Amino acid sequence: MGKIYDYLSQDVRFIEGLNACINCGTCTAICPAAAFYDYDPRRIAVITQSKNEDEIIELLKSDTIWYCGECMSCATRCPRGNKPGLIIIALRSLSQKKGYFVESEKGRQQLAIKRMVGESILETGYCVYAGHLNTLAFPEQGPIWDWIINNPGEVYKRLGGNYNGNGGGLLRKIPAESLEELKSIFDISGASEQFNNIEKTSKKKADELGIPFGTGKECEYFKYVYTGERNRISGDKEP
Repeated sequence: MGKIYDYLSQDVRFIEGLNACINCGTCTAICPAAAFYDYDPRRIAVITQSKNEDEIIELLKSDTIWYCGECMSCATRCPRGNKPGLIIIALRSLSQKKGYFVESEKGRQQLAIKRMVGESILETGYCVYAGHLNTLAFPEQGPIWDWIINNPGEVYKRLGGNYNGNGGGLLRKIPAESLEELKSIFDISGASEQFNNIEKTSKKKADELGIPFGTGKECEYFKYVYTGERNRISGDKEP
């Protein structure tokens, strides 16, 4: 039993997700992601079940484990009660912990998710906070969004919201004690450590690529991982 598999087999999500794959392919047939990506959850179950150290490490370094949408459609159809979606979550966590995630384009984008969603949760209490969405980073929002951002009180009041206001209501300001509790949950659950590891490993990769690394969403490495796929599709060259 390889060392990497030892780590993987300790994750409760992997324990719950893999009983005994019979290689039937039902999970791949039902998987929405498989219709759009070169993605085969059946193959992932087979590789992890084989305990092949080299192949598991290749998975941890690949884009493959980041294609899953975690919809768990696979869990509803598997005749053996496997849950490839849970296997994927365990693989993602291990990839981040061991630093393999920076070896793939989708993996490197975990820094963007950490800074855009993770930090938003800790700062505001919301996964997605309206004040953080600008048309420079999200051009698909369109020019009307610029007006909304500049006039949030008027807009959200019409919709019954209490944008960044005290008391109740949608989009209300989250009390400081609730944000402190969220931070405690992150600390106790290991999420804060995972966040720190994403930052540390991303910096090492940025140094390796010769791309300036800093905090926030304006640093060059953040822009590189955030826009990489968009640039590739449009035909522009990545740095």
